[in-house]
Amino acid sequence: MSSGKTANPWAALSALCIGFFLIMMDTTIVSVAIPDMLADLDADLNRITWVNSVYLLTYAAPLLVTGRLGDHLGRKPMFLGGMAVFTAASLWCGLSGSADMLIAARAVQGVGAALMAPQSMAFITTLFPESRRGAALGVWGAVAGVATVVGPLLGGVLVDAAGWEWIFLLNVPVGIAGLLMTVWLVPGGQPRNRRHFDVLGTLLSGLALLALVFGLQNGQDYDWGVVRGPVTVTGVLVAGAVLLAAFLWWQRNNTREPLLPLSLFGVRNFSAASVAAASIGFSLTGFYLPLTLLLQPVAGLSPREAGLMLVPMAVAGGVAGPLAGTLSDRISGKWVILAGFLVFAAGLGMLAAVSEPDVEPWLLAVALFVCGTGSGSAFAPLANVAMREAPPALLGAASGAYNSIRQVGCVVGSAAASVLLQARLSASGHASAEGTTAALPTGPGAHAFRDDLAEASTTTLLVLAAVLLAGAVACLAMAPAGRTVTGAPAGSGRNTRDPVTAGGDRGADTSGS
Repeated sequence: MSSGKTANPWAALSALCIGFFLIMMDTTIVSVAIPDMLADLDADLNRITWVNSVYLLTYAAPLLVTGRLGDHLGRKPMFLGGMAVFTAASLWCGLSGSADMLIAARAVQGVGAALMAPQSMAFITTLFPESRRGAALGVWGAVAGVATVVGPLLGGVLVDAAGWEWIFLLNVPVGIAGLLMTVWLVPGGQPRNRRHFDVLGTLLSGLALLALVFGLQNGQDYDWGVVRGPVTVTGVLVAGAVLLAAFLWWQRNNTREPLLPLSLFGVRNFSAASVAAASIGFSLTGFYLPLTLLLQPVAGLSPREAGLMLVPMAVAGGVAGPLAGTLSDRISGKWVILAGFLVFAAGLGMLAAVSEPDVEPWLLAVALFVCGTGSGSAFAPLANVAMREAPPALLGAASGAYNSIRQVGCVVGSAAASVLLQARLSASGHASAEGTTAALPTGPGAHAFRDDLAEASTTTLLVLAAVLLAGAVACLAMAPAGRTVTGAPAGSGRNTRDPVTAGGDRGADTSGS
């Protein structure tokens, strides 16, 4: 189908959601396979940790660039290319016979994910009119929430039944089906922007995000010290911050067409939604490490039982997402998002309150159901608010920026949760949390150790809830439905060709109709 408007946008959305589901599922599915990988690939824990770290790294770093490429080259070819790369890399992962080969394949898989992610979100804005966009983004948000929860559950089943290779090989037939559906169901005729491409901005942004994500994601692996030779984690983070500052300076002073039009952040809803997205990304990703400790060593559940405990959260998120998206089409998305943030924070508080050895599983299930309801309710309307006022020529740039900010929030949350847990366990007399998810000490000290794990998990969950409350403040800054509040665009005086500030595109129909 090549027309600019598909006859059935919901069918097109189903094809896009297949790719997005695979992207998000593969951010969490590897964790349950680590013990089997350690044994089969004859590698140490640090090397196997890179199997997941490198995927997050190559997924997050290029998002700004791949979003902008969708504006330049067309979103359908970019999405198809990303799906093809992701599917081929998944096959490579499943056939890998060494840790190094698996790490390389996962790096390529992350690049494929980065090519797809911004296009799926930008496509929704052109496929659906504004009156139905919230419901569509509700489905998209629900897919993201359910996929991250399904990852550990499905991964546990596949590893037990067939081996770790199948957590990757399963992607192949699903990816091929997604490719065929995209070719047939997704329109490819949206206008392309073939103007100047910001090469310097591309280099600066890619290097900055690469350094920042590497340092935050892997700092714990290097004890926040030396990486190799004179290179330290601190040095990498400082270099990333300097490169990011240089990138922002260049975007402000680029007189042609910047990679990231800073005037996007003059739109109040986009800025507020981006801050809120980083907040929920931080809390949702950081949530899984303390949850794993709480379910297994503290509550005494087996890995399979722990996976089943995630079902209430997945079901709640899958139901709440589309409902919240539809509701945000009828009332202000601002209040739907705010309610989702507060409910998610309440769920984390409930988990913290019941975090003790031998806790009753039904109490955990109720708390996880509340967490799923809150996260599902917040995720979808948040994307709708962020993209609602983005001009058609900058949908890819806006989607790439939004996804980049959210993904960096995810990386920071994961690193922060790990550091906080380590600090709390060290303060209680335990040097490290490493290995506590696999086995529990025996003997007289076992109960005391479980108490310490419970206390560390409680502290971490409360910090994550506090970050959500900070995100709720950002929600309050959003404009109510029916009002467009635009501040003074950053750098608008110099970016004279920026379509956000150029009058010719200001009145364009963002629905794509």
